[in-house]
Amino acid sequence: MRSEFVFTRMAEDAAKEVENLKVDGEVADVVNPWEVTTSSATGVDYDKLVERFGSSKIDDELIARIEKVTGKPVHHLVRRGIFFSHRDMHTILTLYEQKKPFYLYTGRGPSSTSLHLGHLIPFIFTKWLQETFNVPLVIQLTDDEKFLWKDLSIDEAYRLARENAKDIIALGFDVNKTFIFSDLEYMGQSRAFYRTVCRVQKCVTFNQVKGIFGFGDSDCIGKISFPAIQAAPSFSSSFPEIFNKKADIPCLIPCAIDQDPYFRMTRDVAPRIGGKKPALLHSMFFPALQGAQTKMSASDPNSSIFLTDTNNQIKNKINKYAFSGGGATVEEHKEKGGNCDVDVSYQYLTFFMEDDAKLAEIKKTYTSGELLTGYLKKELIGILQPLVAAHRERRQKITEEEVTQFMTPRKLIYDY
Repeated sequence: MRSEFVFTRMAEDAAKEVENLKVDGEVADVVNPWEVTTSSATGVDYDKLVERFGSSKIDDELIARIEKVTGKPVHHLVRRGIFFSHRDMHTILTLYEQKKPFYLYTGRGPSSTSLHLGHLIPFIFTKWLQETFNVPLVIQLTDDEKFLWKDLSIDEAYRLARENAKDIIALGFDVNKTFIFSDLEYMGQSRAFYRTVCRVQKCVTFNQVKGIFGFGDSDCIGKISFPAIQAAPSFSSSFPEIFNKKADIPCLIPCAIDQDPYFRMTRDVAPRIGGKKPALLHSMFFPALQGAQTKMSASDPNSSIFLTDTNNQIKNKINKYAFSGGGATVEEHKEKGGNCDVDVSYQYLTFFMEDDAKLAEIKKTYTSGELLTGYLKKELIGILQPLVAAHRERRQKITEEEVTQFMTPRKLIYDY
């Protein structure tokens, strides 16, 4: 009865979000797994989103505890508030203090041959988490989802999954601690995984999943059942090869906050199937080149910088498309200064420039008008070109045999 009430409440909350899309005559933020838009030039209001989703902000107390427990400074993506929200991260830290196991789970929906910069953010942070806590990682490639939602053949969706795996592997994940899997492949191989999917499916009604995700009567039944597939990796029972058939190992999920509806559902289902509620760390969105009203999209090449882009393509995209917070003229900019809250080049620097002091100096001089937009873009180009070039070079060396190795179910190194 309690779970029925919880899901009913979640459906009602989702309905209220739809009803309240207009606040004081303005369209409010739309954030779900398939759409992220806002009318604000500064982007999504994340404080309101935390309140709406019922998560907790990553505050100074949590940051201090992470640093104390790990003995390391937090990643700059946390320090700068890019990973800004969580569910039960204190529980994960307690497990680590008690030397009890947990694992990481994140994913990628393969809809293009190459990842773009926005896709890199959760993987860069996940790699830091894996190295810092020395835990196994499972990465779900939701090629089935893209087949259901996009105009892709099933073979093309699987091909893109393997291509995206190369980008992920090129980031330097440890093959002995990382399992990457395609839903289209692994669902047919693993009885344990499919059984977990079925347990989740049995706990969620059609009306509940419509309320949570906004599905309509004309949506195919594959879409209706997909949330259970994304939920399944949250439970160690799905991976008997990795966890020696232990079904009670907790999970930590780093992801963008638009994926949270899946895991709100998962956390409510968990007690009913004898699983642990997954903990989460939520990131902000990586804005499109045209501005913070939406996130980068793989379907719009001019909104994104891809990891296959050449140095000239990166330079041209930033110079031509990156939304500026500077003045309309040099004179106006020097008089009034630039607005870092809307300037895309500055926003990108907050993601990729690791030097806090240099970033602070750029913000100061750009805001005062001393630093011009052209120089700010030049600074960004100088960071992104070598970053993407190095990634391109590493990716070119990834063989099909390496992809197969990462995607083969096996026990990962960890003392259980």
